[in-house]
Amino acid sequence: MLQTKRSYNGMVVTPHHLASQAGLRVLQEGGNAVEAMIAAASTIAVVYPHMNNLGGDNFWLMHTPGKPVTGIDACGAAAELATRDFYQNAGHAAIPDRGPLAALTMAGAVSGWQAAFEYSQQQLGGKLPLSRLLEDATHYAREGVAVTGTLANNIQGKRDQLEAQPGFADCYLPGGQALQENEKLLQTRIADTLQHLAQAGLDDFYRGELARAMASELESAGSPLRLDDFERHQALWVEPLSAQVSGHTLYNMPPPTQGLASLLLLGVHDRLPEATLDSTAFVHALVEATKCAFRIRDRHVTDPAYMSTPATDYLEPSRLDAMASQVNAEQAAPWPDAAVGGDTVWLGAIDREGRAVSFIQSVYWEFGSGMILPTSGITWQNRGISFSLDAEHHNTLEPFRRPFHTIQPALALLSDGRVMSYGTMGGEGQPQTQAMVFTRHVVHEQPLQETITAPRWLLGRTWGSESTNLRIEDRFDARVYEELKAMGHDVEIVGSYEEIMGHAGALVHHPSGLIEAAADPRSDGSAVGF
Repeated sequence: MLQTKRSYNGMVVTPHHLASQAGLRVLQEGGNAVEAMIAAASTIAVVYPHMNNLGGDNFWLMHTPGKPVTGIDACGAAAELATRDFYQNAGHAAIPDRGPLAALTMAGAVSGWQAAFEYSQQQLGGKLPLSRLLEDATHYAREGVAVTGTLANNIQGKRDQLEAQPGFADCYLPGGQALQENEKLLQTRIADTLQHLAQAGLDDFYRGELARAMASELESAGSPLRLDDFERHQALWVEPLSAQVSGHTLYNMPPPTQGLASLLLLGVHDRLPEATLDSTAFVHALVEATKCAFRIRDRHVTDPAYMSTPATDYLEPSRLDAMASQVNAEQAAPWPDAAVGGDTVWLGAIDREGRAVSFIQSVYWEFGSGMILPTSGITWQNRGISFSLDAEHHNTLEPFRRPFHTIQPALALLSDGRVMSYGTMGGEGQPQTQAMVFTRHVVHEQPLQETITAPRWLLGRTWGSESTNLRIEDRFDARVYEELKAMGHDVEIVGSYEEIMGHAGALVHHPSGLIEAAADPRSDGSAVGF
């Protein structure tokens, strides 16, 4: 059994050990949690390139003791030319999943790094230069990194979809052979790009030499993105959504993310009878609460500028009471199809001052659009495929509209003074795993690493799967599976530590200064501190 890691001076958790070490090095040099996160975020983009990249989006939750929790929304909007007519006139009934036409939204990730870097310098006294924060990422891109099993599996598994996409074969299929686990992945173009950004500043990604090169290459390939779309983009500072659950204050990101669903899930579950940990009743209650939350999400959550009802209204106690009253303790509710999931990374950091960051970064599906830009080596996301070409759909495509996001980091201020930063990758699984982590550790007082290691389940789609059943790891008591089936759940038993369950992580800062951290054994990650 893995043990919870503990330290007093600072800790970092990521799904790849090299990214964790990159963040830790910054903390050891006197950097703060935000600076550590920039170092870890840039490194994870290099060492886990199938899950995130400079061509994706990210979201931040940040807590400084004595100050309100704040958030950064670094989500890129649809291009000005990305209209329903643009796709329908080209003969498409839906936005293509891969290729240049799937690259229709701006990449916001670098703007998130930029906003966080400025915040660190202006509000937290951060002194480390950008070149230092990008140092590890640049090194691993230029000198190489060992291909992980998850990267090798995704290269091979998605080869048929991606081999023909611009730049993909050159990067991941050298000599026509898919990179294998433990081979060295070199990304010299990414190294040059990171070095350029360190010298020119992160804003060059949107309004400089790099922006002009990327815009030209995207246009030449057939993407609707143009230089004006780059120059228009800015990361947004947002007020997080919050909810009271079991006497604790939970925070998550507002729309266009599914953060609302995460809070709704726990808000509904908090109103249901308490059940023994890992019992049939425990699993059933969380699954049924998930259905309640996802019904609201799937009907209403989109770019907040297009929502007729503010997200905060759904968190009113009377609404949560009504949703909880719909849960049948003995019978599973029917479950319709839900939105497809994607590939993501969650990272967390807490420094010795108690400043905490919960961070998530993604290119949506594995390798995003599959399109790798020739000069910069950047993989562009396909987040915009979540838009509908149906004019009546609540998430219909419009120019400048921000796409629906499954990704959302979580943070909680506990009633005893502890601060918890937690999250996971995994599309549909993100709200569910967040709920499991919070409920196990905070409500049932399970040790943190046991919480992350414990068996999990997933209702709905993720990683491109068409299945919407209840997949559950095989480490529960055998009676749980049979009882769930008898209640009407469409149960599929899967392996002991399935990657489809996501790469979760968590950190907890105690009033004494103690920091606890846990990383997911389903990932290549680590929880490190000093």
